[in-house]
Amino acid sequence: MNAVSDHRLRYHLSNELHARPFPPLRPPHSVAYLVIKQLEDAAGRDRDADRAHLIDLLDRHGATHPQAGATHYYGKLGRFHLKWESHTEFVTYTVFRESAEDKPFDGSTVDLLPEGWLANAPGVRMTSVLIRLEELDEPETIADHLNDWFVPESLVAGRVLDGNGVAGGDFRIDAKGNMRFAVFVQPNCDPRKVGRLIQLLLEIETYKTMAMLGFARVGELSRTIGTIDKKLARLVADMTVDRQNPDQTLQALLAVSSGLESLVAQNNFRFGATAAYEAIVQQRIEALREAGFEERQTIAEFMTRRFDPAMRTVKSTENRLGAMSERALRAGDLLRTQVDVERSAQNQKVLQSMDRRADLQLRLQRTVEGLSVVAVSYYAVNLVGYVLGPIGAEFGISKTLLAAAITPVIILAVWWAIRHVRKKVL
Repeated sequence: MNAVSDHRLRYHLSNELHARPFPPLRPPHSVAYLVIKQLEDAAGRDRDADRAHLIDLLDRHGATHPQAGATHYYGKLGRFHLKWESHTEFVTYTVFRESAEDKPFDGSTVDLLPEGWLANAPGVRMTSVLIRLEELDEPETIADHLNDWFVPESLVAGRVLDGNGVAGGDFRIDAKGNMRFAVFVQPNCDPRKVGRLIQLLLEIETYKTMAMLGFARVGELSRTIGTIDKKLARLVADMTVDRQNPDQTLQALLAVSSGLESLVAQNNFRFGATAAYEAIVQQRIEALREAGFEERQTIAEFMTRRFDPAMRTVKSTENRLGAMSERALRAGDLLRTQVDVERSAQNQKVLQSMDRRADLQLRLQRTVEGLSVVAVSYYAVNLVGYVLGPIGAEFGISKTLLAAAITPVIILAVWWAIRHVRKKVL
């Protein structure tokens, strides 16, 4: 086979699909999961700070560092294994301990992390999850555990792993700030499948929380959007009722349109991220392939009742903003057309007025020219009369007769001279 050059990213892109496998897990196991996110501009954050925080933890345990620019890490640190991942807006830490906590969800797995290390995290906690993995027991025993560990009114539970396991939780934050899930699986269940199940549960909680950021943003925007919508409706109404000040209405409409475009630009990333996170949540729920357990609502049913309406609200607000922006643009185009038509009419009136003034100026000019001929002719006749007076006296011609004779000639000469000068000027 002839040699061919590879794209510089070929191996990186191929390896990325296999870069974040979840470790195989066997019961009993305790899992602690933490999501850290910067408050502002998380997507454009300094990722070196995230990596420095990870390296600080690794150095405390004498572990090797990940490669420069790495977006994931997995290794053993003392009594636990650590999995670290860097995502677009957040980083995650997952702690695996190969034993169940003495007291369910007592937080002892989180306590394996060095004291004070979390306080230096470059961000805040978005969510944290504790998962207790045990061997599958009798349904009645599992039901009792779920009722003891979780709030019955919010409890979700379903059979997973093709009936070889049960997963349950209540999507409530406990006194220590953690979400909690309990997973019961058969002892002989494939550890890789168990690992993927735990990963699905963690991703559902993670992306559910991240998607809800869009819902929170909508709540913050609702009053602003309502105010702008009322102002836009009033301006559109003024276009048909009040036609006296279209320029002022146009300026106000352009200000509203600019405000809407600014809102769209500021929230475009959040709306897009929310849609992406929602899609991931739905895909992960489908991958669970849940079946009913003890007539409890499943995770899919819970999300349909609680999560989906929030996402529809976000989508509705996004569509409303887009529709308002388009309405403002259309109204602006119509108003600009109206202003252009009125200005054209005004310009036509101005041109007509200028035509009338030009006609009056022409008439006045002709009148002045006529008067100029008379005045110049008068002085010219007097001057010529003084010159020809002595000659006329020798021939017995009186001054009156001489003036009468030369006046028509001089008038014609002056008229011709003035007309000739005017033609050269024009």
